[in-house]
Amino acid sequence: MLVVGGRAWRDSSAILEILRRLGGIWSLAYVGVIIPRALRDTLYQFVARRRYRWFGRRQACRIPTPQERKRFL
Repeated sequence: MLVVGGRAWRDSSAILEILRRLGGIWSLAYVGVIIPRALRDTLYQFVARRRYRWFGRRQACRIPTPQERKRFL
């Protein structure tokens, strides 16, 4: 979920909004809004259910470096 200025996005809409706000080449992904939300959210849930199997699970969250912190929205 992404909340900015009292407006909220969730699931695939949140991902697309984050990419749009990152700017640059990432903002091109916003074209994904033309795909019906039901289809986008189905794909989002498919990936979300399998992410640990594909990418693994860590015991603790990694703390970003000061240089990486500047990249957070």
